[in-house]
Amino acid sequence: MASPILITSFCPWKAHQGLNSSDVLLAQIAPRLPPNAVMLRQLPVNFDLAPMRVINQIVVYRPKVVICCGMAETRDTLTVERWGTYEKQALETPIDLANLIDHTVHTHISEDAGDFVCNRLYYRVLKHVQQQSTAALFVHVPLIKPANNVVLEFDFLKIVEHLNHVC
Repeated sequence: MASPILITSFCPWKAHQGLNSSDVLLAQIAPRLPPNAVMLRQLPVNFDLAPMRVINQIVVYRPKVVICCGMAETRDTLTVERWGTYEKQALETPIDLANLIDHTVHTHISEDAGDFVCNRLYYRVLKHVQQQSTAALFVHVPLIKPANNVVLEFDFLKIVEHLNHVC
């Protein structure tokens, strides 16, 4: 079997949400993921616990790529994050994002992963894998609605398929 792809999602973090779009998306596409995909769903929205759990799974599975997913309520499309930042440090994904989104319908590149747990997780994962042969990516998922559901699923599966072949 091919080297694993580790895909993560968060649990809800605001009382009004009930669901986290990143986790909903993973649940919807799970049957269509490649056999080498390993999911780590419902990460706690915690600056320390989320990175510890993901890094632990990186050590266990030694994936070729890690795709961390989080929710971005104010965005309209999937966005792939170029940078993970912490204090005055920035780490860039080694993945060619322009080529990656070429395979999608309505996904964009973001230069700002935010200031919350998503960004911290991304930075810590990028830092952990920078001396390894593992690539890392963060994908922000907008609120899932009937009008965008099909394209979100399509684009995310294209991202996974592309990374499964090039990494």
